Amino acid sequence: MKVCIMGQGYIGLPTAALFTRHHCEVVGVDINEKIVNNLNKGIIHIEEPGIADIIKNAVKNKVYTASLTPQKADAFIITVPTPYITENYSCDLSYVVSACESIIPYLEKGNTVIIESTIAPMSTDETIKPIFEKAGFTIGKDLYLAHCPERVLPGKILEELVHNDRIIGGVTLECAKKAREVYGQFVEGYLMLTEAKTAELSKCMENTFRDVNIALANELAKICAEIGVNALDVIKMANKHPRVNIHSPGPGVGGHCLAIDPYFIYAKAPETAKIIKLARDTNNSMPEFVCENTKKMINEGKIAIFGVSYKGNTGDDRESPAYEIIARLKEAGFEISIHDPHINNEDFVSFDEATKDADLVLILCDHNEFKNPNYNLISKNMKTPIIFDTKNIISKVPRGIKLYNYGNLYELN
Repeated sequence: MKVCIMGQGYIGLPTAALFTRHHCEVVGVDINEKIVNNLNKGIIHIEEPGIADIIKNAVKNKVYTASLTPQKADAFIITVPTPYITENYSCDLSYVVSACESIIPYLEKGNTVIIESTIAPMSTDETIKPIFEKAGFTIGKDLYLAHCPERVLPGKILEELVHNDRIIGGVTLECAKKAREVYGQFVEGYLMLTEAKTAELSKCMENTFRDVNIALANELAKICAEIGVNALDVIKMANKHPRVNIHSPGPGVGGHCLAIDPYFIYAKAPETAKIIKLARDTNNSMPEFVCENTKKMINEGKIAIFGVSYKGNTGDDRESPAYEIIARLKEAGFEISIHDPHINNEDFVSFDEATKDADLVLILCDHNEFKNPNYNLISKNMKTPIIFDTKNIISKVPRGIKLYNYGNLYELN
C-alpha cells in the first residue's frame, strides 16, 4: 500500500513512520521546504521518542519520501492544523480544504481519503465531501471518505498510535470499512466503525471533557487562594474518594487540542454549550492569575522562566499559556530570562544564566529537569531565592528558599 500524508507535524510524521515500519511506501507532504529537505536527509524536526530512527531507516530504504507536492497513492491522509476563528470560535477549515483540493489531481477511483485533523461536527459532510463530489467522484462508490481522529499523548505518540482504540467515521459504511483497512496496517487497538459526524463530535468531546475537568481544578485553586485553604491538600484528600479524580491546577491549558477543540462544539451551539465556554474562559484566565500572584511575590526585578512547552518533557509549545504569561510580565516591567531544555531557541538561556541575579524562578512546565533543580546554584545565583511552581512538581525545598505553589498562595493575601 502507498500512503500520501498531508502534513508532517506532530501527527503526520509519526503516522508516516508507522506506515513505513509496516511495509508501506509513504510520501510525506509539507509546505515547509526546509522541513522537507531535512526529512529527505533523515533529519526530523519534532521531539518524540523513536521517530528519528524510523524515519532515518525509511529514507535509507527508500520507503519514505518527503515532498512539497502530493503523489498518486492508494490512501491519502490529511493531518494539517485546524485553528479556530477568533471572531466566532468556529473551526478554520482553510488548511484542510486546501489540502483536499491539492490532492484532487492525484486521485484515482478506488482511493481512500482520510481526514485526521480535528474538525467541527458536520464538517466532513457539509464542507469536505462536496469538494470531491465537485471533482466528479461519488463518495462511497469510487472514492472513500472518512474522518478518523487521533488520540495520542505527546512523548508516547508511537505507542499510542499503535495500541489505542481508533474511531473510524465513514461518510458511508463502505467508506468506514475502507478506512479500517488503511489503519489495519499498523493499529492494534480496536477500530470502531461509525458515521463521520459522530467521529467528529467524539474527538471534540474527548478534549472538552479534559478541558472542563482542568477548569474545575483551576477554579478550585483560585477559590482556595481567596479563602485561605491549601488547594493541593484539598485535591489530595478528595481524590481518596473511590469515584473522585480532581486534576492538578496549572498555569493554563495549551496544545492544539484542549485549547481549541472545545470551541468547535461551542460555535455549533453557543446558547446551549454554556459549561464548555465557561471552562474555556476559566482556563484562559489562569495566565492573568499567575501574573497577579507573581507580582505579589516581587515588585520588580528579574524572573527566570522555567519551561514554555505546554507539555512536560516535549518541545511542543503550541498554544502554550507560558507565552501570554511572559508577555504580561514583560509589560509589567519585569526582566525575563527563559530556560527550556526541550526547545531549541537562540533567545533561551542556560539554567545558570537564567537564574543569575534573578529574583524569582517561575516554573511553567513540568519537565523532569525542573522537578529536582540544582538548589545550590539557585541559592548562589539568585538575589532572592523564591520559586513559584505553577505545576506543583516540587514538594520540598532547602532552607533559605521560599516555595510558592497552589497550596499556599493564600499567604500572599
